[in-house]
Amino acid sequence: PASLPRSSFSLHPTSRPHIITTKPIIMSFQESKLYKECKNADPFFLMAGPNVIQSEEHIFKMCRQIKSVTDSLDIKFIFKSSFDKANRTNINSFRGPGMMEGLKVLEKVKTTFDVPIVTDVHEPYQCEAVGKVADIMQIPAFLCRQTDLLVAAAKTGCIINIKKGQFCAASVMRNSAEKVRASGNPNVMVCERGTMFGYSDLIVDPRNLVWMRDAGCPVVADITHSLQQPAGKSLDGGGVASGGLRDLIPTIARTCVATGLDGIFMEVHDDPNSSPVDGPTQWPLRNFRELLEELKEIGKVSKGKSPCHFDLTPAGDDFMP
Repeated sequence: PASLPRSSFSLHPTSRPHIITTKPIIMSFQESKLYKECKNADPFFLMAGPNVIQSEEHIFKMCRQIKSVTDSLDIKFIFKSSFDKANRTNINSFRGPGMMEGLKVLEKVKTTFDVPIVTDVHEPYQCEAVGKVADIMQIPAFLCRQTDLLVAAAKTGCIINIKKGQFCAASVMRNSAEKVRASGNPNVMVCERGTMFGYSDLIVDPRNLVWMRDAGCPVVADITHSLQQPAGKSLDGGGVASGGLRDLIPTIARTCVATGLDGIFMEVHDDPNSSPVDGPTQWPLRNFRELLEELKEIGKVSKGKSPCHFDLTPAGDDFMP
């Protein structure tokens, strides 16, 4: 704008002028009721659902069937699905219904089944609209350090679940969480979803679940995306797609729960082989109850969330172990 001095904004060849402010606008929010419930969940809360909205009918079916399990096991449940999968391997891949249509479906699910909603955002302009429907706004792993996105999400007052980038150390998540809190929103959590191991594989380092506690907020483990093999599946005729190791999801899930966490994130599908997105790492609905029952039992007996205290004084001959 002509009224602004040139030093007030910077130009990027592919973006509109971005106003630079020396001090962030601070908005004051309190910890929400849902956030407190997630922090105090015993042994954990659960964010679960199909990766992407395929249809309203399918979303309703999935929410109803997943909720029947979590209700019977007394596990705090937040329904998850995405309106747009912006980070696809192939430009022709299915992305979802888009933001406006997708939010209409998620709002109907929220009202019909009386469940909180978690969905992801990719750009700052989406946050205001998404914040009117979602209870938890998820920041994708590749975008975990994007300040403008984190601040825009924080200003909605929603709970912000930040996935740790596959390229990031656990210590980075404290900085990302601070960007949300510095914007006046204490409702933030961080999520482990694997670390790149070479070009087309991920590993889960359980130490991250401990180290990420330094962020001072609930720690979540994504037990399905963590088994992705990004661009690791060759296609007939050339090109690649993401693969996955579904058979190892229980192994990673058991490890994470035993190590100690506050929440589990997992994608569940009634027919994974027909899923248009991330089929190899969506957990079969038919096996959902069995796995969740086991994880709850592990969580009940694990002391993973309790700090370990050492007595390093020398043990003499009279010490009885």
